Amino acid sequence: MTCRDATRKLAALGCVEIPRRRGTSHRTLLNPRTQGLTSLPDWGGRDLKLGTLRSALRQLGLDWRTFQNA
Repeated sequence: MTCRDATRKLAALGCVEIPRRRGTSHRTLLNPRTQGLTSLPDWGGRDLKLGTLRSALRQLGLDWRTFQNA
């Protein structure tokens, strides 16, 4: 799953993307319900590693199964 796909799913779950500063290579996301904050590397078309994605979900306070069903 690419960063773009993950960001779309997280937006469907209520997370908000914080605007980038000076062209960084990461997307910063905030979960307003839990105040969890994380960043996802934006590698273009390359897939994110599973551990990276699961760690980001944990930081946002989201469950893996909820993310998969979004």
